[in-house]
Amino acid sequence: MSNVKGKNTGLELLIRKALFAKGFRYKLHDKSLPGKPDLVFPKYNAVIFIHGCFWHGHDCHLFKWPSTRQDFWKNKINRNMDVDVRNYRQLKDKGWWVLTIWGCAIKGKYNLGVQEVTDRAAYWLKYGMRDVVIKGRE
Repeated sequence: MSNVKGKNTGLELLIRKALFAKGFRYKLHDKSLPGKPDLVFPKYNAVIFIHGCFWHGHDCHLFKWPSTRQDFWKNKINRNMDVDVRNYRQLKDKGWWVLTIWGCAIKGKYNLGVQEVTDRAAYWLKYGMRDVVIKGRE
């Protein structure tokens, strides 16, 4: 687990570069905000979280409970999910918009592709929808 990156993951870099190319400027991992969002857009009062489906317990084809050390993994992943809910609530209470991009939107057999995901994220930023989730096709 020590090799697993918590920030600057491959998925993050793909989304960051694509949004930057579309003209969006952002801050990275702002420690002053709950959950240290992956991307912070102060101009839009918006944040983006890019979640790996395994680590955050997403109900999709990419998530599977491990068969070993089941208690450990259930506790860890359930705690991550609880922390996510708490962070989202705190951000909303402070007036921030929250977009969650799940890993299955970018990789896996039901992905939307980076272009579609960044188009949706850009639309969300420009037109001010409150809270949105982007995930893979089902």
